[in-house]
Amino acid sequence: MAGAAAARRYAKALFALGRDADRTEEVRAELDALAALFVEVPALRDALFRPLHPVAERRAALDAVAERLSSSTDVRHFYAFLIDQRRIVDFPAIHVEYGHLADEAAGRVAARVTSSTPLSDDQQQRLRRALNARTGREVHLEIEVDDALVGGLVARVGDVVFDGSIRTHLQQLRSNLTKGH
Repeated sequence: MAGAAAARRYAKALFALGRDADRTEEVRAELDALAALFVEVPALRDALFRPLHPVAERRAALDAVAERLSSSTDVRHFYAFLIDQRRIVDFPAIHVEYGHLADEAAGRVAARVTSSTPLSDDQQQRLRRALNARTGREVHLEIEVDDALVGGLVARVGDVVFDGSIRTHLQQLRSNLTKGH
């Protein structure tokens, strides 16, 4: 819990720097690049996240990586600060939090969609347009398929759930029929 609160604080600080320089999306791309590299090269992530090596060595290694990724000076300083504060282990959470802040500032929101079958590109576009109109924001779809759904789909946008599953419609029908008798 304390790590999540710290990640939010660090993400907010970095976001403020990016916003002040009118570079929020560029900073996000730089964070995305480092996060992708950590996935591709787990040994790098492990070497930086575990304090087996002295701070100076980890800082130099991360600076070299940031240089190869063409990270901006502000982001490179941010990485060094995370190493110095022993918060580099919070990088994944900071990355996620920064993404949420950038999305919110840009008027974007993620919709977690659970579907009974894979959605075609056309279905995804129609769903995105419908959710954009319903929420008044730009919606990014995160789609997963769940065979347990009989049919239809369920979309969660923030705290709002749009349930178009056949299971829910059948439950509502059953409830209406039993109330009528």
